[in-house]
Amino acid sequence: MRADQAVIEVLKREGVTTLFCFPTTSVIETAVAGGLRPIICRQERVGVDMADGYSRVTNGRPPGVFAMQYGPGAENAFPGIATTFSDSVPVLFLPLGHAREQAQVFPMFHASRTYASVTKQVEHVIVPEQVPAAMRRAFSQLKNGRPGPVMVELPRDLLALEIGNDALEHQAVRRTRTAPDTEDVEDAARLLVEASCPLILAGQGVLYAEASDDLVRLAELLQSPVMTTVDGKSAFPEDHALALGSGGNGFTGHGAHFLYSRADLILAIGSGLNRHPLTTPPLPNGVRIIHATNDTRDLHKSYATDVALLGDAKLTLAALAEAVKERLGGRLLNRSPAEEIAAKRDAWLTRWQAKLTSVETPITPYRVINEFMRVIDPGEAIVTHDSGSPREQLLPFYRATRPRSYLGWGKSHQLGTGLGLTIGAKVAAPEKFCVNFMGDAAFGMTGLDFETAVRCGVPICTIVLNNSSMAIEIPHMKLSHEKHNARDLGGSYANLARDLGGWSERVEDPSQVGEAILRARRQTQEGRACLLEFITSQETAFSRRDA
Repeated sequence: MRADQAVIEVLKREGVTTLFCFPTTSVIETAVAGGLRPIICRQERVGVDMADGYSRVTNGRPPGVFAMQYGPGAENAFPGIATTFSDSVPVLFLPLGHAREQAQVFPMFHASRTYASVTKQVEHVIVPEQVPAAMRRAFSQLKNGRPGPVMVELPRDLLALEIGNDALEHQAVRRTRTAPDTEDVEDAARLLVEASCPLILAGQGVLYAEASDDLVRLAELLQSPVMTTVDGKSAFPEDHALALGSGGNGFTGHGAHFLYSRADLILAIGSGLNRHPLTTPPLPNGVRIIHATNDTRDLHKSYATDVALLGDAKLTLAALAEAVKERLGGRLLNRSPAEEIAAKRDAWLTRWQAKLTSVETPITPYRVINEFMRVIDPGEAIVTHDSGSPREQLLPFYRATRPRSYLGWGKSHQLGTGLGLTIGAKVAAPEKFCVNFMGDAAFGMTGLDFETAVRCGVPICTIVLNNSSMAIEIPHMKLSHEKHNARDLGGSYANLARDLGGWSERVEDPSQVGEAILRARRQTQEGRACLLEFITSQETAFSRRDA
């Protein structure tokens, strides 16, 4: 068995069926010979995003895998790989390396050396017989502890060498989980029961642990409202009476009210509690905190913590629920906030109703979002946003009702990330209506990879909110725009999508938004990649803590 065949054999035994990739790397041909499907992107960064989206939907079981050539290919993938690291996404990267005899010659690019800062683990294989062991170690890191990207750099001359049949001994790596200390669980349960209004803040660790049902059980036992981080959006069903939506740079009205005016204790579960306003809400001063995470680096990092729980989110939630149940002794807590949540939510939506139902032209992006929610069952879709205005407009108002039905992100991401995420999500869940909302600036970054969806038969729907401007920069680029029109962008994206082989439609009438979305969905059901271009206003109002 050659080294490259060993790589593919390990992938197959770990359940991998798709290889996201861009030439030149011999791994592509070997993968196809071994029965894997290649998805060849237009640009390495977007290919990484595809593997990212795939892993988010599958929870890394199996993970997305991206292979690329040495030098320029590995260099061009850096932004996407940095994104997977910032969001702790378990993706396997297989960059080709320079031939070993050339690898140390200045200024040859070493992926393993360069990517050490943005991967959970990176390994440069120099002996062909070590390929199976390196792959085993990679999958162990992908499956255990805090998720994150893992890289195995494979020198191009090494892949053609014979290594015997060691890879045939590979068995899929089992996931290993740990539970928190019993004493810590008891302390946390006591605080949760004694608090007058405990609030649960759920991060994406709940999603990776597949613990949404456990989260619902604990919230109902405690009668505790639940907010998610941006990355954790969809970990708790947002049609539940205790749901506050997500919090970060933007908030729902009821979410901001409970976090900053009502909560006297916060249980953060599956979140690093990073002080990053785009994805994690800043916690109020003086509130007591219980922090549950599977990474010791998170504990006491950003906030003083009353009780720290170290372990898998599912095991932690189950232990807390049992401890709370035992402490209650069969009685029910008489502190349900559901009525207050509903009242605050209705008042907030009333304030925004004019924008959500506006008949003005150009169309407000909020009308597009509202119409999408009106005509599409969120349980049948996987939705994501892009950076900038689409993220801030969509996150507070879209109600995700199923785990992984919304892919939230925002810490360290480039414009255009959402397109690749959606292609990967559709490959992972072909039965879902997979949609990304992006602005015209984001389309300019990665839009040509819409052709990848067309060519590879991945029927996604891209919604471009075209306001011909970078509206979110209006407060920051006044002089440059006044003198040089620096915020302006332009293009007919529907025409471009047709030229790339997809189905598209340009919509300017707000009364046609809902029907256009339904037409696009029917096209995706018939196997066509779609793009809807809505001509929208330069909206600058967002739902913040005080809105």
